[in-house]
Amino acid sequence: MPNELVVRPFVENDYLAITTYCLPEEQAIYTSLPIDVIKTFEKDSDNQPFVIYLERDLIGCFALHTNGNAYTKNKNAILLKSFSIDARYQQKGLAYQSLKALPEIIKHHFPEKKEIILTVHHTNTPAINLYRKADFIDFGHKFEGEFGEEWILHFNLDKE
Repeated sequence: MPNELVVRPFVENDYLAITTYCLPEEQAIYTSLPIDVIKTFEKDSDNQPFVIYLERDLIGCFALHTNGNAYTKNKNAILLKSFSIDARYQQKGLAYQSLKALPEIIKHHFPEKKEIILTVHHTNTPAINLYRKADFIDFGHKFEGEFGEEWILHFNLDKE
């Protein structure tokens, strides 16, 4: 039987595991460390941090921004931010499994949301391929981010 993947909201008991998270420097330019995701949440309650566990090991983190965003006019969209998998657990299909679990998680915690939006740097080919594999759609919307061109990807929750 495969190991169980659990995706759930961050709780204070997760903090110690967050501090030992491993993210390679070359990936850190594309995402935020989980510790920074938590610090942002402490200042902005619209950023809801989530953690990904494989059995007892924290293997991933992301935030869901729940109150509007600049990337869509859809008021029922939720923004997926700072998605990452600990380097020690990459290349095992766990990021894909986590993304495939996301629609049900959002429907459970934020039932009014109808779309997931995310942004990805145009040079982050592994992430772009992962998001496409997980059925995120690129409608060609782009914007100039702090570090260059960002692509906006969409996932329609109504189709699930």
